[in-house]
Amino acid sequence: MIHFNNISKRYPGGHDALSQVNLQLAKGQMAFLTGHSGAGKSTLLKLIAMIERPTRGQIFLDGVNLNNISNRKIPYIRRNIGIIFQNHHLLYDRPVFDNVAMPLVIQGYRRQEIHKRVRAALNQVGLLSKEKVDPITLSGGEQQRVGIARAIVHKPLLLLADEPTGNLDPDLSLEIMQLFARFNQVGTTVLIASHDLDLIKHMGTPMISLEGGKIIHNGLPFTINSTR
Repeated sequence: MIHFNNISKRYPGGHDALSQVNLQLAKGQMAFLTGHSGAGKSTLLKLIAMIERPTRGQIFLDGVNLNNISNRKIPYIRRNIGIIFQNHHLLYDRPVFDNVAMPLVIQGYRRQEIHKRVRAALNQVGLLSKEKVDPITLSGGEQQRVGIARAIVHKPLLLLADEPTGNLDPDLSLEIMQLFARFNQVGTTVLIASHDLDLIKHMGTPMISLEGGKIIHNGLPFTINSTR
């Protein structure tokens, strides 16, 4: 599903966020990215989502070389990706239903299909009864669930999450991670950046550790470790 081949990312000013990273995450796997702030976790996820481009190396997503994808075609690649951020970027001027429906509206789905998919996504995250309320009235955990519903409503092959539980208490954090595990059990590939090592150990999921833009531990089976 995801294949990093000798990937490096240098930002303007000379900061190397990633350096010669090699990584393979198979279709249907779930894994965690760990590391201190600035280790390269967010950059790695942004490269997969094509929010950033690599300085060197090649990235393949489900067999497609992302280096060869023009900016015009990026939205088509993202149709197979669900993205969740610590700051869920909800729109507070419209209800929960409309927030979740947004990816489907952008992709031109018919109204009946949108209604069906949004309600199914909200049901999966336990918020079906909240479809008409304004996001501002929800708790932090509920708002994060709305963000997750929006990320899965188009049934992506790959789910990326960047510190999705950073603002939540331990019990809510575990609930969110268990949601991701359920998505993975039905075939969705899941990659989550998190600094919560205790929670990751509790989940018993393979872990990839970054330090200074390099992979220092790769717990994935049948993967290539980064060149150091």
